[in-house]
Amino acid sequence: MSTVNAYLTVAGLGVDVVYKNIKNLHISVYPPVGRVRVAAPQRTTEEAIRLAVVQRLSWIKRQREQLQNADRQTERRMVSGETHFVWGQRYLLDVSKSSGAYGVEIKGNTLWVITPSGTDAAGRFGALDRWYRRELKAAVPALLEKWQPILGVEADKFVVRRMKTKWGTCVTTSRTIWLNPELAKKDPRCLEYIVVHELVHLLERGHGEKFVSLMDLALPDWRARRDELNEAPLGHEEWGEDERA
Repeated sequence: MSTVNAYLTVAGLGVDVVYKNIKNLHISVYPPVGRVRVAAPQRTTEEAIRLAVVQRLSWIKRQREQLQNADRQTERRMVSGETHFVWGQRYLLDVSKSSGAYGVEIKGNTLWVITPSGTDAAGRFGALDRWYRRELKAAVPALLEKWQPILGVEADKFVVRRMKTKWGTCVTTSRTIWLNPELAKKDPRCLEYIVVHELVHLLERGHGEKFVSLMDLALPDWRARRDELNEAPLGHEEWGEDERA
């Protein structure tokens, strides 16, 4: 795995820069959310890299749009036998149980979604989505309790919010962290990386050298965790405007 030597923000896009023993600069866009990486000759200046990205901006945006539309799980119909993920583990869905109340249970390798008799697919999906949100909300406080003293910062609050292209974000003006509920489907290591990433933004708003240095110091394997998260499939759902939970 190549080591990222720098992280730039160009026209609102985060760009990983890897310096290599090559003659020409190469720009790549990776699934699932369109991470941009530049492989550059050793002595390439930051100005030259920024210019190259700007010149290819239309192409980069087209690639990102295609990836964000295409690299998703097949449509979840919320019927028994489907595969669903919880904290990075694969489970088979079973919707055969009914009850007067909504509920979600994990037993063995089965994910039970229990709903009132006659509930349609949308109702079952809503029950599971609410459960994922509760799972995420329950997991975050322990991570904040662990990392806020280490980093010397404190978020005023966190919210769970659907976002089309981001796993998380930090609103520094209100010291609020937003987290995508899809994180409850990924390995817990990925959630920890996102929480640390967003807390570090309370120290450094951009993604420049200072940000990278802080991440390296706090979480040395953050790049591996980021790549693990970005290589995992996104959910199928075609989300509309971002909705706060």
